Amino acid sequence: MDRSNLRCVLPYDDLREWITEADRLGELRVVRGASWEEDIGLAAEAVIKQDDGPAVLFDDVEGCPPGYRVIMNVFAGKRRNMTLGFPDELSKSELSDACYEGFVKDRKTVPHEIVDHGPVLENVLAGDDIDLMKFPTPIWHVEDGGRYIGTGCLTVTRDPDDGWLNVGTYRAMVHDKSSIGVLMVPGKHGHVHREKYFARGEKCPIVMVLGSDPMAFYAACTEAPSGTCELDLVGGIRGAPVQCVRGELTGLPFPANCEIAVEGYLVAGHDRMEGPFGEWTGYYASGEHPEPVLQIERLYHRNDPIILGVPPMGGGSDEMGRYRAVLRSAMVKEALASAGVPDVTGVWCYEIGSSRLLHGVAIRQRYPGHAKQAGHIAATCHAANYANRYVVVVDDDIDVTDLEELWWALLTRSDPASSIDIIGGARTSPADPLLHPDRRGSGDLSMGRAVIDACRPFHWKDDFPKVNAPSPAEAEAARRRFGHLLDGSDGAD
Repeated sequence: MDRSNLRCVLPYDDLREWITEADRLGELRVVRGASWEEDIGLAAEAVIKQDDGPAVLFDDVEGCPPGYRVIMNVFAGKRRNMTLGFPDELSKSELSDACYEGFVKDRKTVPHEIVDHGPVLENVLAGDDIDLMKFPTPIWHVEDGGRYIGTGCLTVTRDPDDGWLNVGTYRAMVHDKSSIGVLMVPGKHGHVHREKYFARGEKCPIVMVLGSDPMAFYAACTEAPSGTCELDLVGGIRGAPVQCVRGELTGLPFPANCEIAVEGYLVAGHDRMEGPFGEWTGYYASGEHPEPVLQIERLYHRNDPIILGVPPMGGGSDEMGRYRAVLRSAMVKEALASAGVPDVTGVWCYEIGSSRLLHGVAIRQRYPGHAKQAGHIAATCHAANYANRYVVVVDDDIDVTDLEELWWALLTRSDPASSIDIIGGARTSPADPLLHPDRRGSGDLSMGRAVIDACRPFHWKDDFPKVNAPSPAEAEAARRRFGHLLDGSDGAD
């Protein structure tokens, strides 16, 4: 396949069309009669950590109205490529490069379009008619403090100073039939907007979408630059405006074809205990603490609505790591290019650690200090700055998407006494298990990080021992001629 002219072509417009495409690929399973109390969370534990695990649609959930559904594990298998609009056969690095060329290197926006009607307005509820308890909201992890309806969600806020619309992903726990707790990490754009309203003595308007097409959710999860509306980024990717309706109370836009949306206000001092929640680091690290409550004044949903569930599993690769890795790797590559770092041949933000804790950068060394330059920029650029722990820079003969190859380079080309630079006081996350309780309570969300030069020493790289491995062409020939020994066939044509 000629990969030089790959274009992103999304074969779906909403979550229901995405489900049809996943089914066409043979990667959808339907489970009927599961319980939200236990079964859905157990199923998540069983399938989400598998890179080729299926998407699972839960229907006829116990205690919920017929047709009310929840889907999970969207970003795995062949459907990861389909979700991003690229051919099934692209490898992880090829997919990331396609995203880089297609909608990161030349980031396009198409302003969203306001329409009067949309499927999400099939049911508009207010007052006592609002009842979150009828939705099949799971307990995702056994020790979660409640039912988390907002994991694969997107939250729309507006900057009160300049009107900038932000769309971010902030977890949401159900408190009762008409209120949810919303966790916004300090420094995230939604938190910045919220604090501006609170400083003025005003309530913060919010619309939270609880089931959207996966590309809209995907855009909401990435570190888009300040001042950029993620709905407009989706329009740029699609090449057409995202059609939106406005909330009756706040006027905030949200996708007209989404499944479920809630609208209301956050009020300073109106807090309730939120958490604990099994977080992306693999721990219940941030515990239970007071967070502002969204008092829902409008509930919008389609007939037979579907919650998009994207629970973090932690402890290894999971869905969050998989969807973040592709685009974040492309964004770090773009940051290195913008900073003038030459000959970056690969970037990968590893799924283990949810594409935040460990990043690999491959370069073709051109001058002394090239590896350190690349490493320090990757460690502090906007796309990788949050909760980054390690950046490892390797030579271009390393497949940077292969964790074993990265470790091989680290173990054989780095000297612990001279190859590691430590950056102190860098930004981390409330989910970081290494934060001491005293520091967590003080709001000191800082931690060290390391930049590791795992390249051949530049000044004598030409004299470095030769690798006893085949060239890429020789490796391909070996796979072609003798790959049958691994799959059990006889190798006959």
